Amino acid sequence: MLPKELLTDFLAVAFYLLVGVIFAVVPLIISPLIVRRSAGMRREETYESGMETIGSAWIQFTVAYYIYALIFLAFDVDVLYLFPVALAYGKYAIRDFLEVVIFVGILSLAIVYAWCKGVFEWERKR
Repeated sequence: MLPKELLTDFLAVAFYLLVGVIFAVVPLIISPLIVRRSAGMRREETYESGMETIGSAWIQFTVAYYIYALIFLAFDVDVLYLFPVALAYGKYAIRDFLEVVIFVGILSLAIVYAWCKGVFEWERKR
């Protein structure tokens, strides 16, 4: 026999798991019932902001574009975490400020490293 506390913990996890499955499965069931499907040649075209497409959508990009996007995403997420830190200043405001300065300094070193490696150069190498 399981203790009552452990059983309630299992029930809480089972409840959240059930709610997660419901939120994942119900839209998959409801969407085909609601959406009106269109047919025809226009259905297979690539959508680009309502403009007529020019050329194929299957073109190759250099790895530099993806690296640039990943660096932007990493720094964007890191800066996003600076807002809660700024709001959490407490009794040790100077220490907290120094920690943020060290954090931003490390981020700056990563930008300098990427710059030295030539990640931000957009010239096509042949």
